[in-house]
Amino acid sequence: MSFTIIGLTGPTGAGKTTVLRVLEGMGAAVLDCDAIYHDLTVSSQPMREELQGRFGLDIYDAQGVFLRKKLGEKVFGDAKALEDLNAITHRYIQLEIQRRLDQAQAEGKPMAVVDAIALIESGVAERCHVTVAVVARPETRIGRIMARDGIDEAYARKRVEAQKPEEFFETHCQYTLHNDGDDPSLLRQQAVALFDHILHR
Repeated sequence: MSFTIIGLTGPTGAGKTTVLRVLEGMGAAVLDCDAIYHDLTVSSQPMREELQGRFGLDIYDAQGVFLRKKLGEKVFGDAKALEDLNAITHRYIQLEIQRRLDQAQAEGKPMAVVDAIALIESGVAERCHVTVAVVARPETRIGRIMARDGIDEAYARKRVEAQKPEEFFETHCQYTLHNDGDDPSLLRQQAVALFDHILHR
């Protein structure tokens, strides 16, 4: 039985979560790169030591709790520091992704979906058989983020502007799902049709 690895990406507020639920319903193993990163900051002693070696012992508190905000302050506005952070974390994330993909395949899953906002930049896309972007217009996403996270428009706008534009995702992915409507069921229908096509092509 063939095992398909799907890379899913797109900016915040575009509707990736809805698409992930569709894939889960179709039997896919879901690998959330952001969640994997969070897990590793707790569970991976080697990654912790490397991060502390580069950014200082104070990025973890006395109880060993990872202080994401503290690390964020150290890399914010410092391109070299951010590059170093990505180099360290992407390596460990890639290893963990591979471990989970092997596990999903061993369990007989038909496919796995790797959800990563930096799917292209991190090199994770190279492991995937197919890459899919979920995009929506900036104004649509701003409204959704405000409703979802309870933040004001200025902050939502800042978050949207800090991410890559729709065109980046469309250019670098094989398929694109556009989600500008108010009805999530339309996106679900599009997603089911697309993944049906991908699995049976």
